[in-house]
Amino acid sequence: MGTQDIAAHVAAIPDFPIPGILFRDITPVLMHPKAFEETIALLAQAALALPGGPPDVVVGMESRGFIFGAPLALRLGAGFVPIRKPGKLPRATVKAQYAKEYGNDALEMHADALAGHPRVVIVDDLLATGGTAAAARELVKTAGGRVLGAVFVIELDGLKGRDKLPGLQVQSLLHY
Repeated sequence: MGTQDIAAHVAAIPDFPIPGILFRDITPVLMHPKAFEETIALLAQAALALPGGPPDVVVGMESRGFIFGAPLALRLGAGFVPIRKPGKLPRATVKAQYAKEYGNDALEMHADALAGHPRVVIVDDLLATGGTAAAARELVKTAGGRVLGAVFVIELDGLKGRDKLPGLQVQSLLHY
């Protein structure tokens, strides 16, 4: 199995969440154990290929970044830190606001989550406009982590999300 086999399990949903958006649904990947396992294996390869590694911590953004981030962290022998929407974390947080392809949002992370300046890999299911990943990068830096790079299952090349991540090593398994 490889990226083409994984791509065969990604569904394209037109006009979701709003008209004009073609949503790439990773749910079928999750429903197929071999595709999910291969996705995690390939994300791990990509994370280990980043300079300055291996990572000490994987951060994943709510909510689909959790789905890939936690098993990726286990596979890498790293910790996992969730990045959440505002008001979801119980301790002191740092916050970053960002624009995404169909609105504005904000993310938070525990302020003490990256004590000791660990090497961090950012993971999410999708790189679109880059706003979410840029906010995650800002949070990691604010909390004291050192960002090695970011890995994604899917990248929507036409939206140029990489442009919002200058100087950051970015690896994506699938490109649309």
